Amino acid sequence: MTAKKQSPAKQSTDDRIASLTFASVYPHYVAKVEKKGRTKKELHAVITWLTGFDERMIQKLIDEQATFETFFKKAKLNPNARLITGVICGYRIEEIENPLTRQVRYLDKLVDELAKGRAMEKILRGSESAT
Repeated sequence: MTAKKQSPAKQSTDDRIASLTFASVYPHYVAKVEKKGRTKKELHAVITWLTGFDERMIQKLIDEQATFETFFKKAKLNPNARLITGVICGYRIEEIENPLTRQVRYLDKLVDELAKGRAMEKILRGSESAT
């Protein structure tokens, strides 16, 4: 079985996502959630759940202008991130082949769910305690 080759357009999209800085996207995340009545604290809780980063590390990555490639290399991705499914930006997350692009879309999806008013317990998949 041979590995699938990505089309040049798909490859360039993946490269563009990898080179985007977290700092360039972060203000848009904040604006999106606050516009819908959610808080920066909730946004940070979502980022922490996905990446393991605390507030200080999030700020450090913003200050360093870390690319998404660096951002996710430093992250300890939550094992339940694989439970994040659905469509974001016109792509079904579970079908995205490039691991970094999939991780960025995980973050996009979580931010989108937060902005849409979804309960934190549902956004943070598998984090609620059993009752």
